[in-house]
Amino acid sequence: MRAEVQQIKRLLEEQVYVTDAAVATALYLSMTLGKPLLVEGPAGVGKTEIAKVLAQALNTKLIRLQCYEGLDATTSLYEWNYPRQLLHIKLEESSPIPEAEKEATIFSEAFLLKRPLLQAITEQERAPVLLIDEIDRSDEEFEAFLLEVLSDFQVTIPEIGTITATHRPHVILTSNRSRDLSDALRRRCLYHWIDYPSLEKELAIVHARVPAISEILSRDVTKIIQRTRTMSLSKVPGVAETLDWATALVALNATQVDREVLDETIGCFLKDDADIAAFKAQFDSNHG
Repeated sequence: MRAEVQQIKRLLEEQVYVTDAAVATALYLSMTLGKPLLVEGPAGVGKTEIAKVLAQALNTKLIRLQCYEGLDATTSLYEWNYPRQLLHIKLEESSPIPEAEKEATIFSEAFLLKRPLLQAITEQERAPVLLIDEIDRSDEEFEAFLLEVLSDFQVTIPEIGTITATHRPHVILTSNRSRDLSDALRRRCLYHWIDYPSLEKELAIVHARVPAISEILSRDVTKIIQRTRTMSLSKVPGVAETLDWATALVALNATQVDREVLDETIGCFLKDDADIAAFKAQFDSNHG
């Protein structure tokens, strides 16, 4: 492993993020080559967390764009502060200032509402981490617009002109694969897939994030979660649910997972009544 990759891995682990060489290498190449990193995987495996801990490790700002159906360029880039513009116009109605100058004033940066993409481009102190979360939930039209922004990291605002990034942001896109992303977007990015962790890695994550948990209880939790993921469920628990459950059990002073404890806390990692019924039936059959 290169020294630079080891350094990134160490920085992430200092932020209590259990990682591996593959993730560290992907981040190193993304930052070195100046290319966005597309991270795909099931929900709850820590894709979003990569961007959060990277920003903390680099001591820089995290700017997050949460994607959803109907997201457009205006919402993600910028809007004009119309109420403030109208107020300014009313205050200047009797002013002898020429109309052209008044119009130039209200369409200046002082009246601009910067949304995440413009915030990332105009960040002055240092390169921020731009998290474009759940890009698969956005429309194909927005995906095409995003390609233009990511190609040059510059934006043209008709009333102001072209704004180019002072510091190119470190861009991380996440996707749960609810739809296929375009080949054009995939070509523009480096790629990394994150799957559910192995038993030993999940144990390490639990101990890192819930340090008060005992070895016996942590193994009970991770073994049950790992077994749950082999079932045909509508909502498979991710690492986030593992940590929620482990934290809840510590708060309840549980020492192991028996049927009573399971009944009281199963809602920490299963969120569907049919899933809960199926899991309890299998738990009973295995412990009958």
